[in-house]
Amino acid sequence: MTVDPDALRRAGSVAPTVAGDRILLARELRGWTQAELVAHTDNAFSTAALSQLEQGRTRPTPPTLVAIADATACPLEFFVRRPGDQQRPGFFRSLKSTSARARRQHLARARLLHDFVSALEEHVALPDLDIPRRRIDGTSSPADAARAVREQWDLGDEPIANVVRELERHGVVVVRNAHFEREVDAFSVRYADRPIIVLGSEKAVTARSRFDAAHELGHLVMHRSADAGERDTEREAHAFAAEFLMPAAQIRAELPDTVDWSALMRLKAKWRVSIAALLLRARDLEVIPAHRYVNAVKAMSARGWRVREPGDANLGPLEAPVLLQRALDVLRRHDITIDTIATEAALPAGELHELLEGVRDPRPSIQL
Repeated sequence: MTVDPDALRRAGSVAPTVAGDRILLARELRGWTQAELVAHTDNAFSTAALSQLEQGRTRPTPPTLVAIADATACPLEFFVRRPGDQQRPGFFRSLKSTSARARRQHLARARLLHDFVSALEEHVALPDLDIPRRRIDGTSSPADAARAVREQWDLGDEPIANVVRELERHGVVVVRNAHFEREVDAFSVRYADRPIIVLGSEKAVTARSRFDAAHELGHLVMHRSADAGERDTEREAHAFAAEFLMPAAQIRAELPDTVDWSALMRLKAKWRVSIAALLLRARDLEVIPAHRYVNAVKAMSARGWRVREPGDANLGPLEAPVLLQRALDVLRRHDITIDTIATEAALPAGELHELLEGVRDPRPSIQL
């Protein structure tokens, strides 16, 4: 394989500063195994050599670095070590049904998004991060944490009009990913400076997606990165989301003490949550007994409501993130584009375009 002499010269200057973790990141962005990356370089090196490179035990030669960059479509400077840069575990809603390989690729894309946002903030100021931290212990519960967030964000006890917008107003970067497998509803990554929440759009049910967003907020409020994958974290995030979306102080008096489908439909429209979530809330708040809840769930299953409930369409489209879209619109007026930022930060532009397609509202806009 013929290698561009200019690329070899650049690779020679970059190679001493390469971080093995960035090579691993480039591979996982593609969703490849080590053998697959080697194959995409026309076997320019062995899998054993790649393993040594990714672990930082050896440095790449200029031809090896060029081969990896070409195969992964990443700029040579992408592989340079960056201060504080490291992969972090993520909180996945469907850990058991998501393959480790898929999780690694999703996390790599979140890390790329974080790199992009860091570069974006060189040009435009995003909202300050305003996420309270509440560790759960014997004196504090997930419901306490949810109430603390509502109080800090001045949300009162009323329904939240748009969960995604509240997250963005308080400094969380949210994107939608149309390329999730069906088993992935959402995940989040706790970056100290700018947390990332990625929501799916495959199932396209607004009530469920709002709950997913609130669930991921619960992780950011209550959990450390090291807590990802632990048994209690998902249960705690679920309890947080229930209180965040349906505060007990307000909804307890509104919930019917019998399984009244008409009343539940009215509450669904008001609180913008699912009937399933309302029934579970009624059980947990002891408005209805456990056996009545079980019978209601069976009735929902018999009607086919566990997948699609009546009234879903009335809640409107999925809540669309706007923070990055608006930031990019501002920069575009100054001739700064995704490609500009990708070049400045040595990031793969093609991967960024695919990743950021979920920040744009697909509906045509009307100028008034």
